[in-house]
Amino acid sequence: MEATPGRERLIEQFKADGLKVMFGNPGTVEQGFLDAVDAAEEFRYVLALQETVAAGIADGYARATGGAALLQLHSGVGLGNGIGMLYQSLRGHTPLVVVAGDAGVRYDAMDAQMASDLVAMARPVTKYATRVTDPRSVLRTVRRAVKIALTPPRGPVFVALPMDVLDELNSEPVLPTTVPLTDVAPSPASVGRAAELLASAERPVVLVGDGVALSGAQRELVAVAELLGADVYEVDSSEVNIAASHPLRRGQTGHMFGPHSKELVADADGVLIVGTYVFPEVFPELESPFRAGAKIVHIDLNAYEIAKNHPVDLGLAADPRQALRALAGVLERQLTPQRRAAAAARLDVRTRERARSAGAVTEDDGTPMAVFLRTLAERTGGDLIVFDEALTTSSLVTRYLPAERPGDYHLTRGGSLGVGFPGAVGAKLARPDRLVVGFAGDGGSMYTYQALWTAARHGIDAKFVVCNNRKYRLLDDNIAQYWRERDIPEHGFPGSFDLSHPEIDFAGLARSLGAGGMRVEKPDEAVAAVGRMLSHPGPFLVDVQI
Repeated sequence: MEATPGRERLIEQFKADGLKVMFGNPGTVEQGFLDAVDAAEEFRYVLALQETVAAGIADGYARATGGAALLQLHSGVGLGNGIGMLYQSLRGHTPLVVVAGDAGVRYDAMDAQMASDLVAMARPVTKYATRVTDPRSVLRTVRRAVKIALTPPRGPVFVALPMDVLDELNSEPVLPTTVPLTDVAPSPASVGRAAELLASAERPVVLVGDGVALSGAQRELVAVAELLGADVYEVDSSEVNIAASHPLRRGQTGHMFGPHSKELVADADGVLIVGTYVFPEVFPELESPFRAGAKIVHIDLNAYEIAKNHPVDLGLAADPRQALRALAGVLERQLTPQRRAAAAARLDVRTRERARSAGAVTEDDGTPMAVFLRTLAERTGGDLIVFDEALTTSSLVTRYLPAERPGDYHLTRGGSLGVGFPGAVGAKLARPDRLVVGFAGDGGSMYTYQALWTAARHGIDAKFVVCNNRKYRLLDDNIAQYWRERDIPEHGFPGSFDLSHPEIDFAGLARSLGAGGMRVEKPDEAVAAVGRMLSHPGPFLVDVQI
């Protein structure tokens, strides 16, 4: 194969792996590579004004496509800017292929401007981090990184690309990366043991995470839950693992306080954990939250997560879809008529409860946000993709725009603020045929507001909603819990939680970045705002006062 500069060969490798869009922010040490990117055919560079924004857009794009996304950062300073968002991708298992340049191997001994140990910086927030130092191994190393990113448990990977290595002639073959198949089925004996442990439960609970969505196991999950008559709680979950309207879905366990999760599972005598670890709270229970004697089965492709924090009776390192399908088959054959009747009764109770509460969804409390969401739901029929970083307003968002279909709802994860708006930009770029609306709090939105400029520059018709309560409301809620736990009398919230002054003109900021924008203060303005947002050609933001 005729030798060409490594920077050009690298682009061909990305294209061979279907990575034809690169998100990033340019820098001097990547200039030769980016010059080649500009000249490449069928390869697009999406410019962001700051690396955190680029990382957030890449995350949203990968989540919406279900595949990998390509992210370019600038040396150590750019990688440093993006690390918070890469942590979000790591915790959420987003397969990002992250590359960053440096001045060159020849300069390693000089400790020059912007010199840093990129691999050491990236390692804590990636599955795999490395640096290419030999021009004969550029594509080999990149293929290894792509394979690792896409192999469950998926996640971001990092490759440092020195300028002088990419300048050298390269004759490596361009080959698509081989990603191993992981649709591994458990043995019949282990499935039989799982059914035996769970079948006799009188108070069964199923705990699920995004491993279900990744394997496409939603239907199989529902089949097992209905056979057991088990309540389903979502744990480390940010995708649609079970439809919000299913009567057995009981919501999220939460990510802050262990006692809340413990309360939800304390009475369960049979627990099935699928595609998640337990539990991901910031302040978890140190002792097992499960009752003594409860039978616990844990299914996950990521063996590391099985029994990581609490013992289980049976751990199956297997694909959730294959395992749940096999488990449903065994339960169908082995459940006694009495057990079937008990499970059906539990399902009937939840179905009747859901029916009684369904009517309340059609009513709202007359606040601007409730009217806005109700109107949006009515105008779209719920046919939209929601990227949800509304945080304390999320319960209201999902009340009117419930997460029903896989791919129609993405929730923030990992704890990094600022993913909502760039995530919506990435999702809309991936799904240009769909209406995409990103929701973010006023505080979270300001971490990555420049995403609107990227949307305007590249003609990405995403819509944005600021849930504006003029504070970091989640911190108010969390410190109130802190006070209660320590018998501290309630008092004024810390001033650092307040964002009310000076007031931020979100609509004006949107217009300054090339997007449309308007502010909603009264309920009757909310109806018109939905109409303007939906009819506006291009990115549009609505600032809704709460």
